[in-house]
Amino acid sequence: MMTAGKQKGIEAIADEGGVIRAAAMDQRGSLRRALAEAKAVEPETIGDEVLVEFKSAVIQILSPYASGVLLDTDYGLPATRARQEGVGLLLAYEQSGYDNTQPGRMTQLMPSWTVDRLKQEGAQGIKLLIYYSPFEDPELNQQKQTMVQQVGAECVEQDVPFFLEPVGYDPGGKLSRLEYARKKSEVVTAGIREFSQDQYQVDILKVEIPVDLHFTSGTRWSEGHETAYSHQEALALYRRAAQAARRPFIYLSAGVSSVQFRQSLEMAVEAGVPFSGILCGRATWQEGIPVYAREGLCALEDWLSTSGVSNIQGINDILALACSWKNFRQPGISPDKT
Repeated sequence: MMTAGKQKGIEAIADEGGVIRAAAMDQRGSLRRALAEAKAVEPETIGDEVLVEFKSAVIQILSPYASGVLLDTDYGLPATRARQEGVGLLLAYEQSGYDNTQPGRMTQLMPSWTVDRLKQEGAQGIKLLIYYSPFEDPELNQQKQTMVQQVGAECVEQDVPFFLEPVGYDPGGKLSRLEYARKKSEVVTAGIREFSQDQYQVDILKVEIPVDLHFTSGTRWSEGHETAYSHQEALALYRRAAQAARRPFIYLSAGVSSVQFRQSLEMAVEAGVPFSGILCGRATWQEGIPVYAREGLCALEDWLSTSGVSNIQGINDILALACSWKNFRQPGISPDKT
């Protein structure tokens, strides 16, 4: 049974209907690189103050349209104070990127931070990202599973909800994008199944869309591509991934465009899967990066107030059909339903 503290935390991050409409702004290294590319400079020339300014603008303008926001402690703490009153706060526990000195894309926790300290900074939920694939070395996966258990135990001790984000990858790094698309649903489903188990004490799973629309027949992104699955096969893969869930789950946008993410969510609705919302970042604000790089803060604020708001509102329209996290039940749908 969920404790009062965990329930209070999720309620703070969800809307009144129990749907999580959260805006993600915890990008660090990837944001610095994107800003550098837009400015045609080296990443090390992008100062920390630039990331702080960008994050604060995004949160100030877009948080009124979100039920919660996700930020980091490296550059995002000033932005926590820019969010609209009543909007919930998630803080990321992992460092940016992963340890590339060893195999397995191993996540590292933020040094000098604990769940207790994140909670003291105002976190109403804790987010951890791990890279996970059932095709990875079992010993490396065991290390990742142990980390998740440890963070889950910390969250229990502090009575704060635990949001886990398992992100799939190709361990060998040799698959083409089409080949990985054919395996993606298996990778996503395995992560959902594994971390739904009770020993991890995860409260909300933040999961990937189980298909790649670039290789789904009938989408605008598949034109000119060999496809990995038909539309009906893609819907079945949504259902199969959902059936593995024993916890409420929300979708991440994985950096696709706003239009593509909306179609991904529309397919989830069509498939009848009981997702409880989204934690979406770049799909809403990434097109503002070149605007900021070329024209500065005022131009970014203008773009966010128009195009950025339009992006997030378009996603919110689809979330009217999402399910409350409180009403999550194990899906009874058949993966072969058409």
